[in-house]
Amino acid sequence: MSKKTQRLDFLAAISGAMIALQARANGELSHRLNNGLEAALVSFGSGLVIITIIAIFSPSIKEGARNLRGAVSRKELPRWTLFAGALGGSFVAVQTHIVPVIGVAIYSVASIAGQTATSLVVDRIGLTGGGKKQVTPRRIAAALFTVFAVFISVFDRLDASNISIVAVLLGCVAGAIVGVQRAMNGQINEHSHQSFTTSFLNFFMGTSFLFLLLLFLALIGPTTLVALPAGPWWIYTGGTLGVIYIAFTSTIVQHLGVLTFTLFSVGGQLVASLLIDLYSPADGVNVSIYLISGIAMTYLGVVVGGVNNSQARKRLTHK
Repeated sequence: MSKKTQRLDFLAAISGAMIALQARANGELSHRLNNGLEAALVSFGSGLVIITIIAIFSPSIKEGARNLRGAVSRKELPRWTLFAGALGGSFVAVQTHIVPVIGVAIYSVASIAGQTATSLVVDRIGLTGGGKKQVTPRRIAAALFTVFAVFISVFDRLDASNISIVAVLLGCVAGAIVGVQRAMNGQINEHSHQSFTTSFLNFFMGTSFLFLLLLFLALIGPTTLVALPAGPWWIYTGGTLGVIYIAFTSTIVQHLGVLTFTLFSVGGQLVASLLIDLYSPADGVNVSIYLISGIAMTYLGVVVGGVNNSQARKRLTHK
């Protein structure tokens, strides 16, 4: 394995840790607001503010925007891929609703299952823009093993009487949304050549989608806006984490493929979940041997799935 690949694997794991941290922050904000959609808008909106400030002082982001306009006008990039941010907004909206209901750990089980299943499909059809990747039995087995490992990590928390089945299914849907969004971002980044341009586009589209949806729901009656709570400060970090996360994923996913990226990010997500449970546990959450075993099994799943994606892509590209 080259040093470049090792660095990309490490960054993929870091991005997974960001998922756990963002889920905790957004979930707590949703709990305090009692409005998951408003919490999602606050998260995305703060990210848009940050990336807009960066864009003002960054010629490279403007250059990336020009590259995208050119790619769209030449029909090298389908227009519909530019709406990847709306998928991101949908994901955060679902996340903020269900994390307070089922917790970060079980949310991780459901979302990772959705991500992994979707990753196999988007890799096979080449939606990332980095070329098609072969879905081998080894890759399928690695994906299934990783999902099983995550299940084991929260086995002692699976009390059916305290879990909303609908919320768990929505977690699977959220994971599937992430898998498709990652692939679309990879394709956008291939043409923009600037990861922060991809981030800016995502936050603009996601914030616009959430604002219009929240405005519509407020006008018809079922949603009431409330004042933002004074703190703690970390409940407002979701947007910042999102800016960094999207910049990471839009670059890395082209080189690793969505499935391999997902397998490494799962490890980072589980480690971050372990640290959260150790140093800032939610009510009723304890670190158990199941969680530690699940982390070890997940990394084993990453090793099992260590296929040569570049060779697989080359075989499919020349067909």
